[in-house]
This record gives sequence, structure tokens and C-alpha cells, in this order.
Amino acid sequence: MLATAEKTDSEIKTDVLSELEYEPSIKVTDIGVLVKDGTVTLNGFATSYGDKMDAVRAAKGVAGVRAIADDIEVKLPDSMQRTDGEIAATVASHIELSWAGPAKNIQVTVRDGWITLEGRVQWGYQKEAAANAVRYLSGVKGISNSITIKPRVTAAGVETAIQSAFERNALVDAKKIHVETSGNKVTLRGYVRNHVEGGEAERIAWAAPGVSSVDNELIVEWASFVE
Repeated sequence: MLATAEKTDSEIKTDVLSELEYEPSIKVTDIGVLVKDGTVTLNGFATSYGDKMDAVRAAKGVAGVRAIADDIEVKLPDSMQRTDGEIAATVASHIELSWAGPAKNIQVTVRDGWITLEGRVQWGYQKEAAANAVRYLSGVKGISNSITIKPRVTAAGVETAIQSAFERNALVDAKKIHVETSGNKVTLRGYVRNHVEGGEAERIAWAAPGVSSVDNELIVEWASFVE
């Protein structure tokens, strides 16, 4: 039998700071943590976009966190400064080498260190893979992933495929998640036990063929439960 009591904001803050300290790539002294009613605000500075996203991911994994407000600013050291042209060339090369799809389908624009990815692909995982391929490149301050998904199946087929995938997954309680589809757009509603489960549900939804967007409206319920 396992009971999990709701944490206080002070306890959540302590755990978030401990988790940030546990991540070797994150400098805790540069990141501040505020917590109110289970909502965590991260502020301060990160030396790369990848480090910023690592900090957000680490905070999401802490028990008791209901939502994240990301106010971390990317402040590149002089050694990591790159021109937009240099970044664009490196991004194009990385996508061609490591992305799970034809690179000709992706267009890259860089302005003031911020990357915009555009194009059209057939799978949601390809869209995410394109962004993941360039997230840790030197000089990157942020990514706008505007890649669209070309529909391949009916909305009913997408809904059935996602629901079946939830039922197969060990991390997701399929009974508490409702899948709604409108064309090739998916909305997830219901309750999850933590952000890890919510993230896994969103990942599964994106993996369905033809999905162009996922609206994750799942609510994290950290109320006590018994197993």
C-alpha cells in the first residue's frame, strides 16, 4: 500500500532545487525557483537553449508540480556566440544527418539565434525529431517548430489508434484520459498522476499517423492514492 500526500509549496521548491542540482548540465546558481499553489516559475539564465529545456524537463518530473512557467532567459557566453548564417548552416547539416525523414521537406530560418523550422511531414515524431536534432547546437537561443503534418488517416482512425496505444502503455492510465479528434487535431482531456504520465500521453498522441497538433489539457492530480 502506497499513499502520496499533497506537498506544500515549500516542499515542492526544495525538491525542484534538488532535482536541478542533480542534473549535471544545469547551474542552479543561475536559476531561481518560485512556487505558488503547485505552479513552479523558473527564472534566471541558462547558457544554452538545451540547458534551459533540461531545467524545465527536470522540474516537470518532480512530484507535486501542477504547472510550469518558464521565464528562463538564454544568455550565451562569448565562446558560444554564432552568426545567424553559421547557425543556419549547422542546423541544415544536422537535420540532414540525424533527422528521421527527407531533409528536403524542412526549411530553416534563423534570426537573432532563434530557429524557425517549417515544412510538411507525415508523422508527428518526425516534427519533434527535427527540433530535437538542433536543440543543443551552439548559439541557439530558441526554436519555433512550425512544421505541419500531412494527414494520412481519418479522424476516427487516429482516435482509435491513440486510445489503443494508451491501453498498451504501462505508464498511462487509459481509463482516465479521453481522446477527442477534429480533423487531424487531437485534444487530450482527463487526469494524470504526474507530468511524466502527461508527457507520455502527449508523446503517444503525436506518434499517431496524420496528427498535426496535440492540445494537452490533461490535469495533474497529486491527490493521495492507494495502490
